[in-house]
Amino acid sequence: MLGSLSLLAAPSAFRPFSSSSTRNRSSCSTTDHQLARQLAAECRRGSQILLRRHVFPRNSVYGRVSYGSPISAVMVQDTSTMTVSEEDAEHIRILDVDTALLPFKDHFQYRIKKYVDQKTLFEKHEGGLEEFAKGYLKFGFNKEDDGIVYREWAPAAREAQIVGDFNGWDGSNHQMEKNQFGVWSIKIPDSEGKSAIPHNSRVKFRFKHGDGVWVDRIPAWVKYATVDPNAFGAPYDGVHWDPPPSERYEFKYPRPPKPKAPRIYEAHVGMSSSEPRINSYREFADEVLPRIKANNYNTVQLMAVMEHSYYASFGYHVTNFFSASSRSGTPEDLKYLIDKAHSLGLRVLMDVVHSHASNNVTDGLNGFDVGQSSQESYFHTGERGYHKLWDSRLFNYGNWEVLRFLLSNLRWWLEEFKFDGFRFDGVTSMLYHHHGINMAFTGNYNEYFSEATDVDAVVYLMLANSLIHSILPDATVIAEDVSGMPGLGRPVSEGGIGFDYRLAMAIPDKWIDYLKNKNDEEWSMKDLSWNLTNRRYTEKCISYAESHDQSIVGDKTIAFFLMDKEMYSGMSCLTETSPAIERGIALHKMIHFITMALGGEGYLNFMGNEFGHPEWIDFPREGNGWSYEKCRRQWNLVDTDHLRYKFMNAFDRAMNALDDNFPFLSSTKQIVSCADEENKVIVFERGDLVFVFNFHPEKTYDGYKVGCDLPGKYRVALDTDAWEFGGHGRVAHDVDHFTSPEGIPGVPETNFNNRPNSFKVLSPSRTCVVYYKVDESLKETNEANLSGVDVTLKVDAPEQENVEESTILVAHGAEENPGETNDRHLASVGKKSQNDGAKRESIEETASVVDKTIAASRLDDPEVEEDDGMSDE
Repeated sequence: MLGSLSLLAAPSAFRPFSSSSTRNRSSCSTTDHQLARQLAAECRRGSQILLRRHVFPRNSVYGRVSYGSPISAVMVQDTSTMTVSEEDAEHIRILDVDTALLPFKDHFQYRIKKYVDQKTLFEKHEGGLEEFAKGYLKFGFNKEDDGIVYREWAPAAREAQIVGDFNGWDGSNHQMEKNQFGVWSIKIPDSEGKSAIPHNSRVKFRFKHGDGVWVDRIPAWVKYATVDPNAFGAPYDGVHWDPPPSERYEFKYPRPPKPKAPRIYEAHVGMSSSEPRINSYREFADEVLPRIKANNYNTVQLMAVMEHSYYASFGYHVTNFFSASSRSGTPEDLKYLIDKAHSLGLRVLMDVVHSHASNNVTDGLNGFDVGQSSQESYFHTGERGYHKLWDSRLFNYGNWEVLRFLLSNLRWWLEEFKFDGFRFDGVTSMLYHHHGINMAFTGNYNEYFSEATDVDAVVYLMLANSLIHSILPDATVIAEDVSGMPGLGRPVSEGGIGFDYRLAMAIPDKWIDYLKNKNDEEWSMKDLSWNLTNRRYTEKCISYAESHDQSIVGDKTIAFFLMDKEMYSGMSCLTETSPAIERGIALHKMIHFITMALGGEGYLNFMGNEFGHPEWIDFPREGNGWSYEKCRRQWNLVDTDHLRYKFMNAFDRAMNALDDNFPFLSSTKQIVSCADEENKVIVFERGDLVFVFNFHPEKTYDGYKVGCDLPGKYRVALDTDAWEFGGHGRVAHDVDHFTSPEGIPGVPETNFNNRPNSFKVLSPSRTCVVYYKVDESLKETNEANLSGVDVTLKVDAPEQENVEESTILVAHGAEENPGETNDRHLASVGKKSQNDGAKRESIEETASVVDKTIAASRLDDPEVEEDDGMSDE
């Protein structure tokens, strides 16, 4: 990518990898290595770039606009040298973690060099990466001295004005001045001590392009955008948002501490009402957040926050990147929501879309590129700037002003709205020039490190993660990537891209395949357990059985796959359970539970799926008569006491509480000791818990032998078959299970399923029972005095060992015997409820087995803290 604003505009060796190359993929390995070595060599020879400082014209009608740091930059050739130290260049720590990456060392050196050089340029010319990411303090509308300064980057524009309600939409007296780098500016003095542009008034950027035609566009950095709700298809207006102190929301609560393992509730505010309409930020805060807290989630992930003119895009075709969607309220209302979440101990992540932008030329960024070249636009030109499947525009991540815009956008949401992190959408599309289209990633490393890799996008993501964790060290940042690129979830300092987690996107696809194409007898225990544990060593994953993707019209939720039309007629507790409903509820609990327990280091659920929400999501569109009927959540289903939806909801609450009391998600100990194909049983240990999943549709096993690590006495911690969860109560919770030693100590091959101890259990069909080891050295507490998770005594989990020292061990049969786990947590004991599910008093009174808990610490860690309602950090 050559040009005045490219990241590394230097010799031909720096030309980006082309997605249109006709080179044979089979020859990629050798040829790509040669190219990478050439690129790295050119880097080390010191080809470098400098920045020229912006200077605004002195003859502006409103005077010269001053500022402390450069607003933009043009890169030119220079012979100066900025190199990574030889030690850093030669020793890339990610290669120590995965030696299979060694053949691609030159590729890593090349992209690390680009990243380091870019940060150095920021430090030299912008005051550093963090200062560079304060672009919203310079661009858009900002108070400076006794007036408002408005700046906009539009290099191809011939003339420009600012128009709006404040000047009767006549910009003849508000002509803007352009500097040599394409930044237009104007200072509008205050009038009689008041801002010339009133708060909450409409504004637009009017400019003339090369054909002599004037066009109006919403300012790129505008903080709010609205549309006339009574006019069909009306264009959006930019809004100058600068409320007086009396109307500005002030945050009252601190951010909750970062949980050891995120349990994420993915939510869409607009469709969260039980009524067929768009819900508001404040209604969501007051009515939905308490539900999320009650189900023991510790994190909320908000979709569709950034303004998008087309509601049915689910928020993924963004038009205004700095604006909170006006459909659900004002920016101050969104702040109220986030503050309310923090008061409940819930962290809030934002679903950020930097992978593409709306193709809308009226309301979004796409309207700025009239007559522009790639270096004068937010987007690439031609085919490279267009995503043919998404019908959207693709950013030019090698452009200095695009970097300023996107990095400042991240800082804006973190600091102005107090978000606690991000889920980056569409990362696969960013990483590769082919955007993952028609690509079936096999795991071959040549698929990740070749000319198909968009190194500019990789460097942007490295800068983004470095910035986020610099501003907020405890931030949680998740990548939506289906390709599985190695290093995506490792720190930038090691040569990785810097995400904390990646979404385990293959898991929901596996469940869909099983539910669509296999009957129960064909389910493979080895295939399921392998897919659930198939993730990169030391790169953490967020597992999920289903997200919003599986809920959109044309697809089905897991509950709908399992029970289909019987959900309309068979969910009443006042009628006998049909085989389809009994199977559906049982497998719904098991599928979500094994996904959580075995699939990753965090867990995600989409709004409503916790209680088996029926039907799909269908946003208002022409095809359904613009109906909101299926663009809502039917909370009445889970709130109605005689409906069976409450059982799935109660179990969702219980399995989250289990992780609160036995932090298994954050444990590095994960061992699958048995994947019994004949009996359809999977046995594994996660942390200090032993999980026994029996997927057999009919067979119950009495005296089923399960292996474990530690000797002693085990009891039931959680049971999917309990009455509280719509089960049959077949497993007694007051039975002690004593272990027997297996084989010769220290000789794993003589053990049972590679485990040194074992005990026998009752395993009913289509159930999971979880067991914890009783610490018999502690005096038991009167169980009757401890009712409910809200009064559960909790133990602070010990710090996990360095992630480099951890591993995921899958032992199907007799594999290597892993070492003992880290410090252990005590567990919960619950009594089997004697109540018939149909006669429960209310949903609030439905208790899980872990709701009545005895929790204690080890003798060497005696400190016990009472639950304060905050995250267990």
